[in-house]
Amino acid sequence: MNFLVTGGAGFIGSHVCERLLEAGHAVWAFDDLNPFYDPALKRRNLREIQARAKPFQFVPGNLTDSTALDELLGGVRFDQIIHLAARAGVRPSLDEPALYQRVNVEGTVNLLEAARRHGVKKLILASSSSVYGVNAQVPFRESDPIFRAISPYAASKLAGEALGHVYHHVYGLDVVMLRFFTVYGPRQRPDLAIHKFARLIAAGRPVPFFGDGTTARDYTYITDTVDGVMACTNKEFGFDLFNLGESQTVTLSRLVELLEAALGQKAILDRQPPQPGDVPITYADISKARENLGYHPKVKIEEGIRRFVEWFRSVNH
Repeated sequence: MNFLVTGGAGFIGSHVCERLLEAGHAVWAFDDLNPFYDPALKRRNLREIQARAKPFQFVPGNLTDSTALDELLGGVRFDQIIHLAARAGVRPSLDEPALYQRVNVEGTVNLLEAARRHGVKKLILASSSSVYGVNAQVPFRESDPIFRAISPYAASKLAGEALGHVYHHVYGLDVVMLRFFTVYGPRQRPDLAIHKFARLIAAGRPVPFFGDGTTARDYTYITDTVDGVMACTNKEFGFDLFNLGESQTVTLSRLVELLEAALGQKAILDRQPPQPGDVPITYADISKARENLGYHPKVKIEEGIRRFVEWFRSVNH
């Protein structure tokens, strides 16, 4: 099949592209290589995919450019679209809320419109655990009310889910939304906690440590997340949404301990007050994904951190 992966040069996107190619599909990666983090890292991801010498094409472009999307979908007959491109990150969205809505909401509309116009029936869209906001009930279930977003990023992802439902309901597109929970592993974005902390610990520099260390995240190893994405390519859903998490929580304090052990170095903690926009906990109920997708995460945090540090050292030697 022909797959379009938006955000295909990024962390999750590059792994999805590789897995699709391994499964024998042809893949087009659409990405604007924006400077949210060093574009050289995304180019390295692309080189690693291209080195596989499989049917892969990189298409530079921006989601806000509806003409570019229209031309791409008019020129290639895509069977499915996996939409991972977005302005990411809770904290940066507090500084640039309008940019986040433009890329994540308007960009998603542009893609859905292009898909509708050019007869692409199936889309898999990335959402986020951040849509649950400050949720008193854990673990988070897909049926939970989700009107308590506490960041512009979370609000933009909520809007994306609503748009996905509209395009299913009105135009009959097959749409599945995936709520990712703190994905980590090789190629992880350098602004995310595990990568950032590893870099600072290895350099002997202070690690910004927000709050008392009890905030907890449902860290999900990249191969498990990609397993969930791939399972969605094999079924029709009408419209549905799934949590893709590890269904285990790790506190900030424990995360630092695991990184210290894997790196063989102690962290210097720069203790700071809790960050606005940060939720106290993310924790996925994955029973729906287990039942409908055969989703069974395999990589526990101890093993995942070890693999991440192995990769980190290989690219920073």
